[in-house]
Amino acid sequence: MQQAKEKSQAKSNNVIPFIPEGDFYFTKGVEAFQKRKFDIAIKWLRKAMEEKPEDPLYACQMSIIYTEIGAYHAANQLLTKVLQTTDYVDCYYLIANNYAHLGLLNDAKKYVNYYLEKEPDGDFHEEAHSLLELIDFDEDDDEWELEDEDEILIYQETVFHHMEYMEWEKALPLIEEMMTLFPEHKMAKHDYTHALFFSGQEDEAIQKELDILKEEPNALYSHTNLALFYYQLGKVKEYRTCVETLRNVYPIHAQQKLRIAVTMARTDNLQEAYERFHQLTKRLVKGHPSYFRWFSYTAYHVGETDKAIALWEEGCKRHPSLSKEKQPWLDQ
Repeated sequence: MQQAKEKSQAKSNNVIPFIPEGDFYFTKGVEAFQKRKFDIAIKWLRKAMEEKPEDPLYACQMSIIYTEIGAYHAANQLLTKVLQTTDYVDCYYLIANNYAHLGLLNDAKKYVNYYLEKEPDGDFHEEAHSLLELIDFDEDDDEWELEDEDEILIYQETVFHHMEYMEWEKALPLIEEMMTLFPEHKMAKHDYTHALFFSGQEDEAIQKELDILKEEPNALYSHTNLALFYYQLGKVKEYRTCVETLRNVYPIHAQQKLRIAVTMARTDNLQEAYERFHQLTKRLVKGHPSYFRWFSYTAYHVGETDKAIALWEEGCKRHPSLSKEKQPWLDQ
Protein backbone atom coordinates (compact mmCIF):
# COMPACT_ATOMS: atom_id res chain seq x y z
CA MET A 1 0.00 0.00 0.00
CA GLN A 2 2.78 2.39 1.00
CA GLN A 3 4.69 1.47 -2.15
CA ALA A 4 1.66 2.22 -4.33
CA LYS A 5 1.21 5.55 -2.56
CA GLU A 6 4.85 6.46 -3.19
CA LYS A 7 4.49 5.53 -6.88
CA SER A 8 1.39 7.70 -7.11
CA GLN A 9 3.18 10.67 -5.53
CA ALA A 10 6.16 10.19 -7.83
CA LYS A 11 3.86 10.17 -10.85
CA SER A 12 2.06 13.33 -9.72
CA ASN A 13 5.37 15.10 -9.17
CA ASN A 14 6.54 14.34 -12.71
CA VAL A 15 4.55 17.20 -14.28
CA ILE A 16 4.98 17.23 -18.03
CA PRO A 17 6.04 20.78 -19.00
CA PHE A 18 3.89 22.66 -21.54
CA ILE A 19 5.98 23.41 -24.61
CA PRO A 20 4.21 25.91 -26.88
CA GLU A 21 4.31 25.11 -30.56
CA GLY A 22 4.15 27.40 -33.57
CA ASP A 23 0.37 27.81 -33.58
CA PHE A 24 0.42 29.13 -30.02
CA TYR A 25 3.06 31.75 -30.86
CA PHE A 26 1.24 32.63 -34.07
CA THR A 27 -2.05 33.19 -32.21
CA LYS A 28 -0.33 35.42 -29.65
CA GLY A 29 1.29 37.38 -32.46
CA VAL A 30 -2.01 37.93 -34.24
CA GLU A 31 -3.63 39.09 -30.98
CA ALA A 32 -0.85 41.62 -30.42
CA PHE A 33 -1.11 42.76 -34.04
CA GLN A 34 -4.87 43.34 -33.68
CA LYS A 35 -4.13 45.52 -30.65
CA ARG A 36 -1.54 47.39 -32.79
CA LYS A 37 1.28 46.31 -30.46
CA PHE A 38 3.58 45.71 -33.37
CA ASP A 39 6.85 45.20 -31.48
CA ILE A 40 5.25 42.44 -29.37
CA ALA A 41 3.58 40.91 -32.43
CA ILE A 42 6.95 40.68 -34.21
CA LYS A 43 8.52 38.86 -31.23
CA TRP A 44 5.73 36.25 -31.16
CA LEU A 45 5.79 35.77 -34.93
CA ARG A 46 9.56 35.25 -34.89
CA LYS A 47 9.08 32.46 -32.35
CA ALA A 48 6.36 30.92 -34.50
CA MET A 49 8.61 31.02 -37.57
CA GLU A 50 11.42 29.35 -35.61
CA GLU A 51 9.04 26.54 -34.71
CA LYS A 52 7.63 26.13 -38.23
CA PRO A 53 10.00 27.81 -40.70
CA GLU A 54 8.27 26.10 -43.61
CA ASP A 55 4.79 27.52 -42.86
CA PRO A 56 4.08 30.31 -45.42
CA LEU A 57 1.20 31.71 -43.37
CA TYR A 58 3.54 32.74 -40.56
CA ALA A 59 5.88 34.58 -42.91
CA CYS A 60 2.97 36.29 -44.65
CA GLN A 61 1.57 37.52 -41.34
CA MET A 62 5.00 38.83 -40.37
CA SER A 63 5.17 40.66 -43.70
CA ILE A 64 1.80 42.30 -42.99
CA ILE A 65 3.18 43.63 -39.70
CA TYR A 66 6.24 44.97 -41.51
CA THR A 67 3.92 46.69 -43.99
CA GLU A 68 1.98 48.32 -41.13
CA ILE A 69 5.17 49.84 -39.68
CA GLY A 70 6.40 50.98 -43.10
CA ALA A 71 9.16 48.37 -43.52
CA TYR A 72 8.08 47.58 -47.09
CA HIS A 73 11.43 46.24 -48.31
CA ALA A 74 11.71 43.85 -45.33
CA ALA A 75 8.15 42.67 -45.99
CA ASN A 76 8.90 41.91 -49.63
CA GLN A 77 12.10 40.07 -48.75
CA LEU A 78 10.06 37.71 -46.57
CA LEU A 79 7.40 37.21 -49.23
CA THR A 80 9.94 36.61 -51.99
CA LYS A 81 11.60 33.96 -49.82
CA VAL A 82 8.22 32.23 -49.38
CA LEU A 83 7.70 32.15 -53.15
CA GLN A 84 11.08 30.45 -53.60
CA THR A 85 9.79 27.35 -51.82
CA THR A 86 6.02 27.43 -52.36
CA ASP A 87 3.40 28.96 -54.64
CA TYR A 88 1.49 30.69 -51.85
CA VAL A 89 -0.60 32.92 -54.08
CA ASP A 90 -1.49 35.60 -51.49
CA CYS A 91 2.17 36.62 -51.57
CA TYR A 92 1.69 38.18 -55.01
CA TYR A 93 -0.97 40.58 -53.76
CA LEU A 94 1.01 41.46 -50.62
CA ILE A 95 4.14 42.16 -52.68
CA ALA A 96 2.10 44.34 -55.06
CA ASN A 97 0.71 46.32 -52.14
CA ASN A 98 4.21 46.96 -50.78
CA TYR A 99 5.50 48.06 -54.17
CA ALA A 100 2.59 50.49 -54.43
CA HIS A 101 3.49 51.99 -51.05
CA LEU A 102 7.05 52.46 -52.31
CA GLY A 103 5.78 54.22 -55.43
CA LEU A 104 7.00 51.42 -57.73
CA LEU A 105 3.76 51.27 -59.64
CA ASN A 106 4.94 49.18 -62.60
CA ASP A 107 6.14 46.44 -60.26
CA ALA A 108 2.94 46.74 -58.23
CA LYS A 109 0.82 46.34 -61.35
CA LYS A 110 2.84 43.29 -62.49
CA TYR A 111 2.40 41.46 -59.19
CA VAL A 112 -1.26 42.33 -58.69
CA ASN A 113 -1.95 40.97 -62.17
CA TYR A 114 -0.05 37.78 -61.25
CA TYR A 115 -2.32 37.43 -58.27
CA LEU A 116 -5.54 37.95 -60.24
CA GLU A 117 -4.43 35.53 -62.97
CA LYS A 118 -3.79 32.81 -60.40
CA GLU A 119 -6.68 33.55 -58.01
CA PRO A 120 -9.37 35.64 -59.74
CA ASP A 121 -11.73 34.96 -56.82
CA GLY A 122 -9.11 34.74 -54.06
CA ASP A 123 -9.30 36.24 -50.56
CA PHE A 124 -7.74 39.50 -51.76
CA HIS A 125 -9.52 39.81 -55.11
CA GLU A 126 -11.50 42.91 -54.08
CA GLU A 127 -8.40 44.60 -52.66
CA ALA A 128 -6.47 43.63 -55.79
CA HIS A 129 -9.02 45.26 -58.11
CA SER A 130 -9.05 48.39 -55.90
CA LEU A 131 -5.26 48.52 -56.06
CA LEU A 132 -5.35 48.28 -59.85
CA GLU A 133 -7.83 51.17 -59.98
CA LEU A 134 -5.56 53.29 -57.78
CA ILE A 135 -2.53 52.47 -59.92
CA ASP A 136 -4.40 53.31 -63.14
CA PHE A 137 -5.69 56.53 -61.55
CA ASP A 138 -2.16 57.50 -60.57
CA GLU A 139 -0.88 56.76 -64.06
CA ASP A 140 -3.65 58.91 -65.55
CA ASP A 141 -2.64 61.77 -63.27
CA ASP A 142 0.91 61.65 -64.69
CA GLU A 143 -0.21 62.24 -68.29
CA TRP A 144 0.40 65.99 -68.26
CA GLU A 145 2.15 67.51 -71.25
CA LEU A 146 5.73 68.42 -70.31
CA GLU A 147 5.34 72.04 -71.38
CA ASP A 148 2.48 72.44 -68.89
CA GLU A 149 4.33 71.06 -65.89
CA ASP A 150 6.23 74.16 -64.78
CA GLU A 151 3.16 76.36 -65.04
CA ILE A 152 0.87 74.03 -63.14
CA LEU A 153 3.51 73.48 -60.44
CA ILE A 154 3.64 77.21 -59.78
CA TYR A 155 -0.13 77.30 -59.40
CA GLN A 156 -0.14 74.20 -57.21
CA GLU A 157 2.53 75.48 -54.85
CA THR A 158 0.83 78.87 -54.44
CA VAL A 159 -2.61 77.35 -53.91
CA PHE A 160 -1.13 74.79 -51.52
CA HIS A 161 0.32 77.58 -49.37
CA HIS A 162 -2.97 79.51 -49.21
CA MET A 163 -4.98 76.37 -48.47
CA GLU A 164 -2.63 75.18 -45.72
CA TYR A 165 -2.86 78.55 -43.97
CA MET A 166 -6.61 78.84 -44.59
CA GLU A 167 -6.28 81.98 -46.72
CA TRP A 168 -9.42 81.23 -48.67
CA GLU A 169 -9.95 84.58 -50.36
CA LYS A 170 -6.45 84.41 -51.84
CA ALA A 171 -6.86 80.79 -52.90
CA LEU A 172 -10.18 81.14 -54.74
CA PRO A 173 -9.16 83.30 -57.75
CA LEU A 174 -6.02 81.20 -58.30
CA ILE A 175 -7.99 77.96 -58.27
CA GLU A 176 -10.50 79.44 -60.71
CA GLU A 177 -7.62 80.19 -63.08
CA MET A 178 -6.29 76.64 -62.64
CA MET A 179 -9.64 75.12 -63.48
CA THR A 180 -9.79 77.21 -66.67
CA LEU A 181 -6.24 76.46 -67.78
CA PHE A 182 -6.10 72.83 -66.65
CA PRO A 183 -9.67 71.48 -66.72
CA GLU A 184 -8.46 67.87 -66.31
CA HIS A 185 -6.72 68.63 -63.02
CA LYS A 186 -9.30 67.10 -60.69
CA MET A 187 -7.78 68.17 -57.38
CA ALA A 188 -8.37 71.83 -58.21
CA LYS A 189 -12.14 71.24 -58.17
CA HIS A 190 -11.99 69.83 -54.64
CA ASP A 191 -9.75 72.66 -53.45
CA TYR A 192 -12.23 75.09 -54.96
CA THR A 193 -15.25 73.71 -53.10
CA HIS A 194 -13.20 73.63 -49.88
CA ALA A 195 -12.19 77.29 -50.19
CA LEU A 196 -15.71 78.21 -51.31
CA PHE A 197 -17.27 76.61 -48.23
CA PHE A 198 -14.98 78.34 -45.76
CA SER A 199 -15.48 81.65 -47.56
CA GLY A 200 -19.12 81.48 -46.51
CA GLN A 201 -20.66 80.01 -49.67
CA GLU A 202 -21.66 76.73 -48.03
CA ASP A 203 -24.63 75.72 -50.19
CA GLU A 204 -22.80 76.27 -53.47
CA ALA A 205 -19.75 74.34 -52.20
CA ILE A 206 -21.85 71.35 -51.15
CA GLN A 207 -23.77 71.26 -54.43
CA LYS A 208 -20.57 71.38 -56.49
CA GLU A 209 -19.05 68.56 -54.47
CA LEU A 210 -22.22 66.49 -54.80
CA ASP A 211 -22.09 67.02 -58.57
CA ILE A 212 -18.52 65.71 -58.65
CA LEU A 213 -19.49 62.74 -56.48
CA LYS A 214 -22.38 61.88 -58.82
CA GLU A 215 -19.92 61.55 -61.70
CA GLU A 216 -17.25 59.82 -59.60
CA PRO A 217 -18.80 57.91 -56.67
CA ASN A 218 -15.36 56.86 -55.39
CA ALA A 219 -13.85 60.35 -55.34
CA LEU A 220 -11.99 60.35 -52.02
CA TYR A 221 -11.72 64.12 -51.71
CA SER A 222 -15.45 64.52 -52.24
CA HIS A 223 -16.07 62.32 -49.20
CA THR A 224 -13.52 64.15 -47.04
CA ASN A 225 -14.87 67.55 -48.06
CA LEU A 226 -18.51 66.61 -47.56
CA ALA A 227 -17.80 64.98 -44.18
CA LEU A 228 -16.24 68.24 -43.02
CA PHE A 229 -18.91 70.46 -44.59
CA TYR A 230 -21.80 68.52 -43.04
CA TYR A 231 -20.05 68.39 -39.66
CA GLN A 232 -19.55 72.16 -39.69
CA LEU A 233 -23.23 72.67 -40.49
CA GLY A 234 -24.43 70.18 -37.86
CA LYS A 235 -26.04 67.87 -40.45
CA VAL A 236 -25.40 64.76 -38.40
CA LYS A 237 -27.00 62.11 -40.65
CA GLU A 238 -25.19 63.24 -43.79
CA TYR A 239 -21.91 63.70 -41.96
CA ARG A 240 -22.04 60.19 -40.46
CA THR A 241 -22.65 58.66 -43.88
CA CYS A 242 -19.50 60.29 -45.26
CA VAL A 243 -17.38 59.37 -42.24
CA GLU A 244 -18.49 55.74 -42.37
CA THR A 245 -17.32 55.63 -45.99
CA LEU A 246 -13.92 57.03 -44.99
CA ARG A 247 -13.50 54.49 -42.19
CA ASN A 248 -13.27 51.75 -44.80
CA VAL A 249 -10.68 53.55 -46.93
CA TYR A 250 -6.94 53.05 -46.45
CA PRO A 251 -5.23 54.83 -49.36
CA ILE A 252 -1.74 54.18 -50.64
CA HIS A 253 -0.60 57.75 -51.20
CA ALA A 254 0.60 59.88 -48.30
CA GLN A 255 -1.42 62.96 -49.32
CA GLN A 256 -4.64 60.96 -49.29
CA LYS A 257 -3.77 59.34 -45.96
CA LEU A 258 -3.11 62.79 -44.49
CA ARG A 259 -6.41 64.18 -45.81
CA ILE A 260 -8.37 61.40 -44.09
CA ALA A 261 -6.44 61.89 -40.83
CA VAL A 262 -7.08 65.64 -40.87
CA THR A 263 -10.75 65.12 -41.70
CA MET A 264 -11.13 62.69 -38.78
CA ALA A 265 -9.47 65.22 -36.47
CA ARG A 266 -11.65 68.10 -37.64
CA THR A 267 -14.84 66.06 -37.28
CA ASP A 268 -14.13 64.98 -33.69
CA ASN A 269 -13.15 61.38 -34.42
CA LEU A 270 -10.07 61.93 -32.33
CA GLN A 271 -8.92 58.43 -31.45
CA GLU A 272 -9.27 57.30 -35.05
CA ALA A 273 -7.52 60.43 -36.25
CA TYR A 274 -4.65 59.78 -33.82
CA GLU A 275 -4.21 56.25 -35.18
CA ARG A 276 -4.32 57.51 -38.77
CA PHE A 277 -1.66 60.14 -38.05
CA HIS A 278 0.53 57.45 -36.48
CA GLN A 279 0.35 55.43 -39.70
CA LEU A 280 1.78 58.31 -41.75
CA THR A 281 5.45 58.44 -42.77
CA LYS A 282 6.55 61.84 -41.49
CA ARG A 283 9.14 62.49 -44.21
CA LEU A 284 6.35 62.34 -46.81
CA VAL A 285 4.03 64.84 -45.09
CA LYS A 286 6.30 67.11 -43.04
CA GLY A 287 5.95 69.79 -45.72
CA HIS A 288 2.29 70.20 -44.72
CA PRO A 289 1.64 72.58 -41.84
CA SER A 290 -1.73 70.85 -41.43
CA TYR A 291 0.10 67.67 -40.41
CA PHE A 292 1.60 69.37 -37.36
CA ARG A 293 -1.48 71.49 -36.64
CA TRP A 294 -3.96 68.62 -36.53
CA PHE A 295 -1.70 65.84 -35.27
CA SER A 296 -0.74 67.98 -32.25
CA TYR A 297 -4.40 68.91 -31.73
CA THR A 298 -5.42 65.25 -31.82
CA ALA A 299 -2.57 64.13 -29.57
CA TYR A 300 -3.54 66.72 -26.96
CA HIS A 301 -7.17 65.61 -26.91
CA VAL A 302 -6.35 61.91 -26.52
CA GLY A 303 -4.21 62.72 -23.49
CA GLU A 304 -0.75 62.80 -25.13
CA THR A 305 0.09 66.33 -23.95
CA ASP A 306 3.88 66.07 -24.17
CA LYS A 307 3.67 64.64 -27.68
CA ALA A 308 1.27 67.41 -28.69
CA ILE A 309 3.65 70.12 -27.48
CA ALA A 310 6.65 68.45 -29.16
CA LEU A 311 4.78 68.15 -32.46
CA TRP A 312 3.67 71.76 -32.36
CA GLU A 313 7.18 73.01 -31.56
CA GLU A 314 8.62 70.96 -34.43
CA GLY A 315 5.93 72.28 -36.76
CA CYS A 316 6.70 75.89 -35.83
CA LYS A 317 10.41 75.31 -36.55
CA ARG A 318 9.69 73.78 -39.94
CA HIS A 319 6.94 76.28 -40.81
CA PRO A 320 7.61 79.61 -39.06
CA SER A 321 4.19 80.96 -40.08
CA LEU A 322 2.63 78.42 -37.69
CA SER A 323 4.20 80.25 -34.76
CA LYS A 324 1.82 83.14 -35.48
CA GLU A 325 -1.08 80.82 -34.61
CA LYS A 326 -2.19 79.75 -31.15
CA GLN A 327 -1.52 76.20 -30.10
CA PRO A 328 -4.34 74.43 -31.96
CA TRP A 329 -5.93 72.87 -28.88
CA LEU A 330 -6.38 76.40 -27.50
CA ASP A 331 -7.86 77.75 -30.71
CA GLN A 332 -10.57 75.20 -31.43
